[in-house]
Amino acid sequence: MMQSLLHSTLPFPTRTKGTHVRMLFIDYSSAFNTIVPSKLITKLRTLGLNTSLCNWILDFLTGHPQVVRVGSNTSASLILNTRAPQECVLSPLLYSLFTHDCMARHDSNTIIKFADDTTVVGLITDNDETSYREEVRDLAGWCQNNSLSLNVTKTKEMIVDYRKRRTEHAHILIDGAVVEQVESFKFLGVHINNKLEWSKHTKTVVKRARQSLFPLRKRKRFGMGPEILKRFDSCNIDSILTSCITAWYGNCSASDRKALQSVVCMAQYITGAKLPAIQDLYTRRCQRKALKIVKDPSHPGHRLFSLLSHGKWYWSAKSKTKRLLNSFYPQAIRLLNR
Repeated sequence: MMQSLLHSTLPFPTRTKGTHVRMLFIDYSSAFNTIVPSKLITKLRTLGLNTSLCNWILDFLTGHPQVVRVGSNTSASLILNTRAPQECVLSPLLYSLFTHDCMARHDSNTIIKFADDTTVVGLITDNDETSYREEVRDLAGWCQNNSLSLNVTKTKEMIVDYRKRRTEHAHILIDGAVVEQVESFKFLGVHINNKLEWSKHTKTVVKRARQSLFPLRKRKRFGMGPEILKRFDSCNIDSILTSCITAWYGNCSASDRKALQSVVCMAQYITGAKLPAIQDLYTRRCQRKALKIVKDPSHPGHRLFSLLSHGKWYWSAKSKTKRLLNSFYPQAIRLLNR
């Protein structure tokens, strides 16, 4: 899911002459706690949910008593009728249904949502930012109408611009407050920067993976065999190294790839079993992800996988830059055409 969102967000396939991309990473103040159940139920009925289920959800979200206890002292009870419990597995689903009508109004913009993480991506052509700024203004209005509070101080904007003749980018205003422009941002666990370079992310991944080598060594000292250690590596260390790997590994530098592979080599030395190289893991994930997109017409990247007239190979766009050539979609198409 997160890989699909990242592939939709990163502006690899849409780069054309005279364009740049602005990405606004929205932060809400206590998003789950500000859901108004009555508004949610209205939206659920619009989506076609039956009355009994809507009434059950309304009863679940309202009438919660809350007290504060300090030592032996307890405050008076307060009934809460606004919020979705953050510790409840149902809350992210209800929040997604609550925000389902928050959609982009202009074709050049995309609004990407994952639970309470919202990102506005605007493709700017010939420095015309009218549609993008209208989109941000409409989103702020939608939040106000739905009782969601935007945290402007934590909302950040990143601009991806490879043009030779760049102009100064004016700041975005939300409710009169200036949104900070940043060079990098952590989006769904992946560190993205405005040059789409991945050194910062790989350093973070390598650090986390190396920390997981310690419990692997501990288990070996306890006498666990190579097969069990290999399973632990697959579930723990590999999951760290390959998280959203199809979105970022293709454009990693040689030194970054060497650092990632060094972790695999250390894990292989500890387990005493043959482990797949990081490049092989990436290739396998790319092929698997590409096949899923080909079979899913609703995926935003499905249209990029179009068969040629003879029906054997997929059409591959020409690229003048290694940045585009090594990104996911061109890589995936080349793998499928093998």
